[in-house]
Amino acid sequence: MRLARRSLAAAAVVVALASATACGGGSGTSSASSGKPSSYTFWDPYPQFDASSDWGKQVAQCGTRAGVTVKRTGYDTTDLGNKALLAAQQGNAPDVMLVDNPVVSTLVEAGILTKTSDIGLDTSSIQKNIIGAGTVDNAAYGVPIGANTLALYYNASVLSAAHVDPASIKDWASLTAALKKVKAAGKKGITFSAIGTEEGSFQFLPWFWGAGGDLTKLNAGQGVAALSLWKGWVADGYAPNDVLSNTQTTSWQEFATGQYAFGENGTWQLGNAQKAGFTYGVISIPAQNGGAAPVPTGGEFVTVPVQKDTSRYTVSKKIVTCLTSAKNLLSTDTTLSYVAPTAAVQTQQVQQNPLLKPWVAAVAAARGRTSGGLGVKYPVISQQMWAAVQGALSGGKSPKAALDAAQQAAAAHTG
Repeated sequence: MRLARRSLAAAAVVVALASATACGGGSGTSSASSGKPSSYTFWDPYPQFDASSDWGKQVAQCGTRAGVTVKRTGYDTTDLGNKALLAAQQGNAPDVMLVDNPVVSTLVEAGILTKTSDIGLDTSSIQKNIIGAGTVDNAAYGVPIGANTLALYYNASVLSAAHVDPASIKDWASLTAALKKVKAAGKKGITFSAIGTEEGSFQFLPWFWGAGGDLTKLNAGQGVAALSLWKGWVADGYAPNDVLSNTQTTSWQEFATGQYAFGENGTWQLGNAQKAGFTYGVISIPAQNGGAAPVPTGGEFVTVPVQKDTSRYTVSKKIVTCLTSAKNLLSTDTTLSYVAPTAAVQTQQVQQNPLLKPWVAAVAAARGRTSGGLGVKYPVISQQMWAAVQGALSGGKSPKAALDAAQQAAAAHTG
């Protein structure tokens, strides 16, 4: 996927941030006449957007409104995390930084980010589960610009040919029954990403949480049930073997062939869905015993790194406030296919594009991957979880054995 893949990869990168060897940083320059800072540095994970893009223009305009010039640099998420740590160590951190939500807790642990309350940023209107992804010890360390998450896209024609009503999909049993009918009708069942990266964990989490799984107890019965579900689908031919190597992008490309009944994917594919050439719909990922499964929250936070010159926070606050104002959130989140983090802007988004309605509901039920006190433990747990998924789906291990090994390794590294 265009944005989310980069975003989702960040959690996997976190474990390697401290050993990074890249170097970078950016401090504001001063006006020769006034001695006051005239430029502020801004880093984000959007290297595909240059200064002429809508995003680039918006960042520049927010600097102008704050009375300064913003020097924006877009990095790949891996580079952004590495450079943030090193720049902070060198006392050369950027003034404002946009980072993927799982990275926030790692940067907080390193002492790099300021609390939003310390610089007077108001987060009271932000949806609680969305702000929770950037909250550590009950303190927020950034303001989200938006969120994305997962659901099931379906191909209406494929389901119709198999005599499956998408409204009948209520739980795992009814979904598996639908996949059986689809296969019998000569079509393909479901595609998803089970790759050995954070993308694989991100896609597995709705099923894991939908069974009642606890990330601190990977090998409990709930997790085994979720992994057994996926393994059974692959073994029965309801899901392709290449889910093991599928990214969310290649998984989408499979669904876009028009041969699959279902594709697990995210908000960011809405534009592609409208170009797919077939009638599609979106339903929530079902929990094991019914209802919508909790899904993981994706998206970035605008943060303010710690500065030796605390007087800079005044302008940094103005820049963050501008970028996360209701007006700018609407335009930014529409451009990035994000769901806004506030109810008021979500309402405006749905009015502009009714197709976002199920995604707003999905985001409302989403969980932060580092929430619940996991913080910097999440990347370690996630790495073991995706390894277990790979081990089980490849046929090398049973779901229980794979998750037993994952739990043992995760516990050894997280205490």
